[in-house]
Amino acid sequence: MKKRYFIFQKGSGISPYIWSVFSILPFYFIFQASSSVEIGIGIALTIVFFIALRFAFISTKWPVYLWTSILIAISITMTVHFQYAYFAFYIAYYNGNIKNRIAFITLYIIHLVFTTAAINYNIVTKQEDFLSQLPFIIIIWISVILLPFNIYNKKKQGLLEEQLEDAHNRIAELVKQEERQRIARDLHDTLGQRLSLIGLKSDLARKLVYKDPEQARNEMKDVQHTARTALNEVRKMVSQMRGIRLKEEITLITQLLKAADIELIIHDERGQSSNLSLFLENILSMCLKEAITNVVKHSHATTCQIIIKQNNDEITLIVHDNGIGIQDENSLHKGSGLIGMRERLEFVNGSLDIESFEGTKLIMKVPDVRKQLGKELN
Repeated sequence: MKKRYFIFQKGSGISPYIWSVFSILPFYFIFQASSSVEIGIGIALTIVFFIALRFAFISTKWPVYLWTSILIAISITMTVHFQYAYFAFYIAYYNGNIKNRIAFITLYIIHLVFTTAAINYNIVTKQEDFLSQLPFIIIIWISVILLPFNIYNKKKQGLLEEQLEDAHNRIAELVKQEERQRIARDLHDTLGQRLSLIGLKSDLARKLVYKDPEQARNEMKDVQHTARTALNEVRKMVSQMRGIRLKEEITLITQLLKAADIELIIHDERGQSSNLSLFLENILSMCLKEAITNVVKHSHATTCQIIIKQNNDEITLIVHDNGIGIQDENSLHKGSGLIGMRERLEFVNGSLDIESFEGTKLIMKVPDVRKQLGKELN
């Protein structure tokens, strides 16, 4: 791939060059001078100013101070001698693009002090050409005060957004790596031992096939049983990795509650526009499964109500039974699967609230991350 040489700066774009094209205004003031020597000096200073501005944009570290000092000196000279103060606007724009905070503050103060002094000098000496453009001079002076901070803060915000995006990408990559490691551990723990056992028993059966056929048949039965067990474990792992939707989990718990002779009442208030991610639905499905298991095992309820809400950038899942409630306050903090539910919800910045009045009510809330992120970007 050929190396590309960029004329325009990434941060500033083409703005400085557009300004350069339209910077014919200083020549109007220069040609008002009385002698050709002064005109020559004014033209030379203007050319040097734009060359220095170009080098200032591509400089880093100490050259930033050098080029900015040259720019300020030319701007003050043009203001005092030719009554042209508009170079200060270029310098203000450039100061806002300085990344180093100390350099930014130092050069900002120097530029503001010298520009203010040059403007006051022309006002005190009552330069007619300068006083005739006083409203524009005031605008330039206000720009020297406000524009650098506006640009600096905007650049800083853009940098923070890039760092945040980079952090999100790194977190996503770490989550993927952790998931790969977990899958590798699960495969090793579930299949490794089973496959090793199948290999050993197969070798043993091969050796016994002529010496002890009956024992060889028994070993092959063990191999067959071990293989089926391994297959079931793999299917279970794949099912857990795939995740489960709330709709699928509700179908399963409906059958469970029906078998336990508990009436189920469902209020799904999400509407047709619900667009919950599979990850969050899987978290809520596991919590719902654990909650219904507790209802069947411990509540002695005859009715169980499930309410699903989605509003204010938040998804709420409520499980309310009319059972005996929580008799032991210690069970709020341990046992009955509540710890696992709370940990799953806290992992996604969610919460679990428990109320024990006229039965037990579990209130599970998780933030709808995609909606909140969309609002921040807008």
